[in-house]
Amino acid sequence: MPTYAGSCHCGAVRFSLTKAAPLAEAIECNCSVCTKKGVLLVPAEETELQIEQGEDKLQLYQWRSNTAHHWFCSTCGIHAFNRPRNNPERLAVNIRCLDDYWAMLPGIAIKPFDGQNHPKDQAADTG
Repeated sequence: MPTYAGSCHCGAVRFSLTKAAPLAEAIECNCSVCTKKGVLLVPAEETELQIEQGEDKLQLYQWRSNTAHHWFCSTCGIHAFNRPRNNPERLAVNIRCLDDYWAMLPGIAIKPFDGQNHPKDQAADTG
């Protein structure tokens, strides 16, 4: 099983991601949060993500339906992973935070996801 090391920009938050197979695709969500953060996400089970250091540095950002949980480093502000609103039982890891991101990028297919028109936010109040 391949294991990928990753971190926020300043290194205060370090994590590892263990997958059953090498990463082959990532999701590019077009919601306003993901677009402005510029993330590319790969789904992950709870057991696949290990916080190695800096759990106390993680801060939570939520908006609208408050279904998604966007975790970021309180020191540098970099978003490493989230709990997406389309599947809040899972996690999604920002592959741009993986140490070998540029080396693995040519082998990863980028799949679009229409987060702008997500039904959980259509009926929610703005905020």
